[in-house]
Amino acid sequence: MDLKAYLAQRREMIDRALEEALPEEHGLAQMLDRAMRYSLFAGGKRLRPILCLAGAETVGGSPEAAMPAAVALEMIHTYSLIHDDLPFMDDDDLRRGRATSHKVFGEALAILAGDGLLTEGLGQLARAGLKGLVPPDRALAALDVIARAAGKKGMIAGQVVDMESEGREVDETVVRFIHNHKSGALIAASVTSGAILGGGGESQIEAINYYGRSIGLAFQITDDILDIEGDPELMGKETGGDEDRCKATYPGVAGRDRSWEVAQEMVAEGRAALSVFGREADSLREIASYFLTRRK
Repeated sequence: MDLKAYLAQRREMIDRALEEALPEEHGLAQMLDRAMRYSLFAGGKRLRPILCLAGAETVGGSPEAAMPAAVALEMIHTYSLIHDDLPFMDDDDLRRGRATSHKVFGEALAILAGDGLLTEGLGQLARAGLKGLVPPDRALAALDVIARAAGKKGMIAGQVVDMESEGREVDETVVRFIHNHKSGALIAASVTSGAILGGGGESQIEAINYYGRSIGLAFQITDDILDIEGDPELMGKETGGDEDRCKATYPGVAGRDRSWEVAQEMVAEGRAALSVFGREADSLREIASYFLTRRK
């Protein structure tokens, strides 16, 4: 399949849905909406919502059926980036080639913009179920998967251990925990929630969840490597930040060769989990392979 064309077409669909979900507002709280939109429309790859739509298609559903979850996922992901960039977290000045939210709007409004995106994202999916846009039982199940991934046993747990590990000597087990929770959990939830909303059976959802957990780890390992070897212009931010902050990374504890080896193993495991599907899973297979070749 033409992955480049597929990704571009899906990004266009998702951007339209995000515009509908978070239109420009005018009023006393317009600065909040401006701050939320500033980060949401900063040119992200939309990988998580794309995975969500692909998960629905793989089990025979339509991308439209999974769009409420796709919108929620991108909002939640963007919230996490805003908060990650804050001075008391990673203290980054650039994100996707632009000044980070707190540099433009100040720390207080950046925090609130992140909070707004998190809650609005969850609300988008809940309202889709309440309005009957998707079957309520599926909406509730998808909401549970996403909330768990974004919560204290997922993304937040990973962020806490990540902060606690800065400047400390840790082993590969700790780094795996950080990666599996901080970024891997939401990637797995993306494709899994799509399969749920697409009407997948239990065994199909289980296979897709395993795929998501495998490629989630691969994605973050390659992210670690790109922070060392990547082109700052392509990435839209300075490289070397992980080393400067003494963060726990895969190359830092296992070396670059071992890191690439694990990333390749995880992609192979993820693709193998899709053996229960035919060509309908080709988009997921190609996305997994793309994780090993991406440059930003």
